[in-house]
Amino acid sequence: MLFHTSGDRELTYSGEKPRDGMGHQFDYDPDMAHPAAEYRDQHPVTLPPGVSERKLITKIDFRVIPALSILYLLAFLDRTNVANAAIFGLQKDLGLSATQYSTALTIFFVPYIIFEIPSNIILKKLKPHVWLSLCMFGFGLVTVCQGLVQGYGGIIATRFFLGLFEAGMFPGSFYLIGMWYTRNEAQKRYTFFFASTTLAGAFGGLLASAIGKMDGIRGYLGWRWVFILEGLLTCVVSFAIFFAIPDFPEDAKWLTEPEREYVKARLQEDQGKSALERSITFKDVVNCFKDYKLFLGGLMYFGLIVPAYGYAYFAPTIIKSYGYSPIQTQLHSVPPWAAAFGFSMFVAAFSDWTRHRFLFTIGPICISITGFAMLMVIHHHRNAQYAALFLITCGTYSAMPIIVCWFTMNLGGHHRRAVGSGWIIGFGNIGGIIASYSFKASDASSFFHRGYSICLGFICLSAVSCVLYFIAVVSQNRSRAKTRDVGVTEYEKIELGDMSPSYRYMY
Repeated sequence: MLFHTSGDRELTYSGEKPRDGMGHQFDYDPDMAHPAAEYRDQHPVTLPPGVSERKLITKIDFRVIPALSILYLLAFLDRTNVANAAIFGLQKDLGLSATQYSTALTIFFVPYIIFEIPSNIILKKLKPHVWLSLCMFGFGLVTVCQGLVQGYGGIIATRFFLGLFEAGMFPGSFYLIGMWYTRNEAQKRYTFFFASTTLAGAFGGLLASAIGKMDGIRGYLGWRWVFILEGLLTCVVSFAIFFAIPDFPEDAKWLTEPEREYVKARLQEDQGKSALERSITFKDVVNCFKDYKLFLGGLMYFGLIVPAYGYAYFAPTIIKSYGYSPIQTQLHSVPPWAAAFGFSMFVAAFSDWTRHRFLFTIGPICISITGFAMLMVIHHHRNAQYAALFLITCGTYSAMPIIVCWFTMNLGGHHRRAVGSGWIIGFGNIGGIIASYSFKASDASSFFHRGYSICLGFICLSAVSCVLYFIAVVSQNRSRAKTRDVGVTEYEKIELGDMSPSYRYMY
């Protein structure tokens, strides 16, 4: 058994529940245990003959990352294209007040938050390629329906179902990526995947500027065509995604048997046994929430979601207040997104190279804080205000993937990672509700001071949470360095995951 010991005292198992790395008793089903089983993977991880690790990882990269990135690019595009549609008259055509428009944005997050964790559990049961492609077709179809609504009730209904179908995209993809890469490799892959949101912002602005010129074709206004065409694109791509998205390493038929065994062994060496074959139980969920670090992870992400969605939903409105026409507004929304993509990849590369996460979250957060501070004090210099938008996008959208990767990859095993990744995304996206009510077009006369203040406050919350999480993992690593590991079985390694005294967190 695994126990927390001190001094020369050694504990033996006496029938009580095992204890995790913090000394807390850990619930599990003793009928499932195999006390006699020894940990079978102490031997060095060796490559199959004739295969280099670099080529194998590249093979995995081309199979895992592009498909998931395309999926999330279209998911984020369909989620935020309402901001582009608003510039072309959605609110006026549907007769929506400012509050009704904000409510339509907010309703998306209700199912999106509730079904994050259940979606990850279903994904593990149905296989990623089935579940993710099915959900993708669903939110593509709902996006098309958004272009056909005739009033407030219609936009509320479609936004609700959009949130329902998109609930599993982000946590499911992060969960899947985390089961393919070691912790030192993951950040660049996570960031490239997450950076599809910035590409979606840039692509959405360009696409909307072109689609807006279809205003009046077949009797549909330009904003309707934004939803219809982008939704149809998503539906078509979902069929390709069904065949493109891989499942977990244990099921990868496109790898040879020696390659598959090597991938599993190297991941086990880095993260511990994955326990894919084991179902996630209610006790697993309860045990995860006994770890206070889960709540710190949620707050880290939650604090950045408010400015992230505040910008994604209202950037066109903010840019339009600078005096641009609708088409010019769409085009001017592209460069900040493009800059965020390049900067986030740069930050991720250095984070992986240094094998460090904390400074690469705090640094970008400070950049974003600078951007919001500029917007709050500079009111009559359009170029300076526009430059501040670059700081906001670069800072916010480069810190977010670092935070999610840092937290998610510190969770050991399938069950803790499935629950934890769903939690951080689900809880964090409560910030999207706050963001939906933070900005209004009528606030332009006060230079959107209220919205900027709200975003700034939540970014500071994220910074404080990052510091506390950093302190927590460093102190636990130091504590565990003094902990003795006695009689560890394979089953117990699986059950405890990152709560095992032998586990070391990355920071």
